[in-house]
Amino acid sequence: MNLKQLKIPFIILSLIIIVAAVIYNQNNKKAQEFKDAMAMKNQEYSFIHMDKYLPTKKVKKADTPFIFPRVNNITLPENFSHNGTTYNTLKYIDSSYTQGFIFIQNDTIQYENYWRGQKEDVRHISWSMAKSYVSALFGIAMEEGYIKSIDETVETYLPELKGSGYDGVKIKDVLQMSTGIKFDETYSDLNSDINRYWQGFITGKSQDAFASTLTNDIPPGTYNHYVSINTHVLGMIIVKATGRSLTDYLEEKIWKPIGTEFDAYWLADGEGMEMANGGLNACLRDYAKLGKLYLQKGNWNGKQIVPLSWFEASVNSTEEHLQAESKNSSSPGIGYGYQWWINDGNEGEFMAIGVFNQHIYINPTTNTVIVKNSANNNYYDQNNPYAQTLVHLELYRTLAHLNH
Repeated sequence: MNLKQLKIPFIILSLIIIVAAVIYNQNNKKAQEFKDAMAMKNQEYSFIHMDKYLPTKKVKKADTPFIFPRVNNITLPENFSHNGTTYNTLKYIDSSYTQGFIFIQNDTIQYENYWRGQKEDVRHISWSMAKSYVSALFGIAMEEGYIKSIDETVETYLPELKGSGYDGVKIKDVLQMSTGIKFDETYSDLNSDINRYWQGFITGKSQDAFASTLTNDIPPGTYNHYVSINTHVLGMIIVKATGRSLTDYLEEKIWKPIGTEFDAYWLADGEGMEMANGGLNACLRDYAKLGKLYLQKGNWNGKQIVPLSWFEASVNSTEEHLQAESKNSSSPGIGYGYQWWINDGNEGEFMAIGVFNQHIYINPTTNTVIVKNSANNNYYDQNNPYAQTLVHLELYRTLAHLNH
């Protein structure tokens, strides 16, 4: 072999090394930029500008929007109490770094306000409130015959997950966060599984591939353990079964039918797969419309959008390990359904909940929907009452009972 023959492979190899180095440096730069954006001091900006950092897919608004009737903002109650401690309402809203807050009762906006950069037409990331949208889409896909039964196992639809921790796990257990998947969802721990997932997502890696790496350490269907990747698996099933993207399916089946006022967008990975577990970004009143839809048991102006039987199963804790008081749950004090949180009490309340205190609160007894968007700098200190879900819940209950 002469020198000329050796030269071409050497040039190709050099080019490959150069391209790989460029991609590596770009990924490192992107990861660092996103890490900076997610720093507590920057979250107020980042949570309403996620499209500046990550790829997105647009969810188009309704052709004819539904506009909530409204009154002039009421005066909020001065105080509310939780476990014997009294909190000033306005201070609580401020100290939990609220960006958007809306209180709707009897289909009428009683109070709507914005802070810290959010406005009525500014989209805010949902974080895990998105899980409740995925649940609704799953029920619709079942009603349309794409998915036969939640007693089927995951690999029935996703053979690529054979051999993973999801192999042999019933879809029902995925819906109920009871897969037994070994997963650490500690956002404040840079070495946790959720942050390992994020590191891959922000550099464009496949979420599907990440799901295939997870293992199982608890028998499925016995313990309620919150694992965000469970919702991604539900998204994978919807996409595989329907042949539609989550963006298209959401737009057609829910977003347009409920009269949304604004376009939304969904964050996506490098393969174009939506971040099912928390990547939906929307405006406050449009989040409230999911609340209205579920307040009406999945019905919108006489049309059953989410099947009634699915709605009822979604917002009830059935098995023992899903109960608020169960010792077989990693979330004491609150129950779980199909990607909805079930509040302890006798008023049928339930919530969509996202990290840093994103909430859709629904109380069918008082005909109330409350939505809160936040960028809570206290969030990693779960001893801080301004970060605790159960203290927020008492604020919402106080509002729900103002006229009852």
